[in-house]
Amino acid sequence: MSQAQWMDEAFALAEEAAADGEIPIGAVVVDRDGRIIGRGRNRRESGDPLGHAEIYAIREAAVAIGDWRLEGTTMCVTLEPCAMCAGALVNARVDRLVFAAFDPKAGFCGSLGNLVQDPRLNHRLEVETGFEEERSRVLLQSFFRKLRVRDKTERWQSG
Repeated sequence: MSQAQWMDEAFALAEEAAADGEIPIGAVVVDRDGRIIGRGRNRRESGDPLGHAEIYAIREAAVAIGDWRLEGTTMCVTLEPCAMCAGALVNARVDRLVFAAFDPKAGFCGSLGNLVQDPRLNHRLEVETGFEEERSRVLLQSFFRKLRVRDKTERWQSG
């Protein structure tokens, strides 16, 4: 599989999340041979405060290989990881991160900070940004636009 196919899978997961009322973020972890070994999508609204796409993908990948060290792997995600997820990527020893769009409000892989490349840490990731950036932006904007319309309609009907 290619990087474009990996990102397509991440976007499919993001769309599943949106269909369930979750912020549309999807992530995959890919092994050295280019096989997807971990998949995740946001699940916070269903009650899991740690329910970020990246966390689910990392957990599934660790189970798939039988080790917490995900050396030699790549994560592809539709939005820049937050501080929690950036820390998880470092601690899991993921080698490479590819993300579509920057997150200026919560991203910690270049926007608000850069945890995944901090030289004080014992592991750093190679980072590639902007792959399918417009696709991510459109998906997120569409989701939040629909959410605002729904909220406005609910307020109008209840008032």
